[in-house]
Amino acid sequence: MVKIAAIVPAAGSGTRMGMKTKKQFLALAGIPLVGYALKTMEASPAVQEIIIVVTPGEEGYCYGAVVEKLGLNKITAIVPGGKERQDSVYNGLLALSPDTDIVIIHDGVRPFFSLDILAAVVAAAQTHGAATCAVPAKDTVKLANEDNFVTRTMPRNHTWLVQTPQAFRYKLIVEAHRRARDNSLLATDDTALVESLGRRVKIVMGSYENIKITTPEDLDMAMAIIKAVGG
Repeated sequence: MVKIAAIVPAAGSGTRMGMKTKKQFLALAGIPLVGYALKTMEASPAVQEIIIVVTPGEEGYCYGAVVEKLGLNKITAIVPGGKERQDSVYNGLLALSPDTDIVIIHDGVRPFFSLDILAAVVAAAQTHGAATCAVPAKDTVKLANEDNFVTRTMPRNHTWLVQTPQAFRYKLIVEAHRRARDNSLLATDDTALVESLGRRVKIVMGSYENIKITTPEDLDMAMAIIKAVGG
């Protein structure tokens, strides 16, 4: 049987939200924001265990306010995060047993991914070693230099906006993180670390509703999505 585990980083400071409560614990229609991602992971028949990564010192709060409140049963550990998201994910990887086959990594502040997207990403990782969901860019993307002059216009038909969940073979993602730590490489997502090894990452179709909650405006959009889906 393939052993599949999920890591949900939820250790962000949430400074751009401008609120006292960290965004991952903000109530969204009565449910803590990170709870949406955890509930979807819990509902997946493929996921056998879930690791939550939080700010050091918030492990107990997360357990009471999220895990106990929502009655989640697949949470096997709540571990302290690090300075950067990359450090937090690595701490989550250290909490997994070496016999893990596939690791899913999903931002705790992306509440609206589906079980179908999750299953597609896992299947692609099993076949190709690494996979992410993403959506085609609707706007033209330009690269610029330090002075904000355009250096290149990217072909839109090859430009994707990367999301999570992402999934990897366990040994591959552990190697990517360890190599990055050895080389002081800091990336904005885990697929970039795999790419740094010269490995390919498969893209599967995501959803434009799979937004990352970063600002108060994002919360308004999230509420609109919930109302549209739930009536």
